Amino acid sequence: MNQPTETPLAPPDPAPEAPQLRRSSNKVIGGVCGGLGRYCDIDPVIFRIALGVLAVTGGLGLVVYGFAWLLVPLDGEDENEARRLLTGRVEGASLVAVLMALAGCGIFLTMLRNGSVMTFAVLLTLLVAGVGVWSQRRSTAPADVPLDPVAAQAVADAPPETKAPPAPSPPSWWRDPIIKDGTTGPVAGGYLWGPSDAEPVPAAKARKAVKAAAHETRGPRPIGGLLFLAALLAFGAGFGSAWGHQPLGTGLEIGFAAALGVFGLGLVLSSWLGRTGFGTIFLALLTAALLAGSAALPKSIDTHWVRTGWTPTTTAEVRPDYRLGTGVATLDLSRIAVPPGHTLTTRAEVGAGKARVVVPKDVTVKLTIDVGVGDIQLPSEKPNDIQVTPDQKRTATLPPPVGAAPAGTLELDVRVGVGQAEVDRAAS
Repeated sequence: MNQPTETPLAPPDPAPEAPQLRRSSNKVIGGVCGGLGRYCDIDPVIFRIALGVLAVTGGLGLVVYGFAWLLVPLDGEDENEARRLLTGRVEGASLVAVLMALAGCGIFLTMLRNGSVMTFAVLLTLLVAGVGVWSQRRSTAPADVPLDPVAAQAVADAPPETKAPPAPSPPSWWRDPIIKDGTTGPVAGGYLWGPSDAEPVPAAKARKAVKAAAHETRGPRPIGGLLFLAALLAFGAGFGSAWGHQPLGTGLEIGFAAALGVFGLGLVLSSWLGRTGFGTIFLALLTAALLAGSAALPKSIDTHWVRTGWTPTTTAEVRPDYRLGTGVATLDLSRIAVPPGHTLTTRAEVGAGKARVVVPKDVTVKLTIDVGVGDIQLPSEKPNDIQVTPDQKRTATLPPPVGAAPAGTLELDVRVGVGQAEVDRAAS
């Protein structure tokens, strides 16, 4: 007798491969959040909101996004933007990623002294990273229940499931050319689409269908202009709230931080409300760079331009320190008589503007000048010889003129954040 042969069992399906970390081609900016969402099996909006908050609070979001944009390749590509830069193929996306990373590093460095902001940024980063790792491991974990071989063979031998006939395709206005009045050309029976025995479609309805299809083809409406206007209003509100009672640098920081927050929120909401382009990204990066620059301004610069002067007549009236936030300050020491063997020490400081010091005729001046950005004028230099350079530091000793009566020494320290420092000697 012939023994019934047993049908061999089909081999089990191989375990699905873990997804690779790639930037998503369906991207809002660089596809980083979309790639992270797909890799961790999380809605990309969570990463967009978290990175937006980190970008506004401490710049860490810009750092993470910029370096991820450079190091993680796009879908279907094996080469990342960093390798393109190293091989000399400079593209717009690479430059945007580099600028974003640099701007984020600048903001992050300016916020290092703010312990509360840094603590919040680190905690939020650890929280999002922990959620991503947990979700990624949960989605790639193997199933605990093994598949019954008999059931697997039955499923493999079962006939294909009967499916309903496909639904008719939606109307396609592009099947026929569109003429100038918005309708399509003549077709059999006068129809825009559909069978030849259907009712004629009115021309108004056809034009409405064409406009609706064209709107769907164009995609979401751009919101870059509205976003730029909102950022300007946020900057004005933030800067205006600090005007008059805060230093200029602090007011600019508040204004640019508010504008950057608007840009970050707009980039997050653009996935629902509309689309943004390269111009919006460039303005956001420029705002971040301006925020970093305003944080570096000296806090002695205020928002009131003042022209003032000090004219002490005796050594006892000379203060050890003279300060002015913004404006022109003149310290006239020409009436001071410093006895021989004595030393008089004072300092003049201006945040932004001009600091002019007139020293007595017969004293020896030991001079120290520090100018952040600007020019230094000494008695031996011509008035028209102006050289504006950053970070000027100079020390000099100015002896008394020939034939002057012996006198003491004046130690003078002049500091200007942005502007000019000028030292003159009295004529008599």
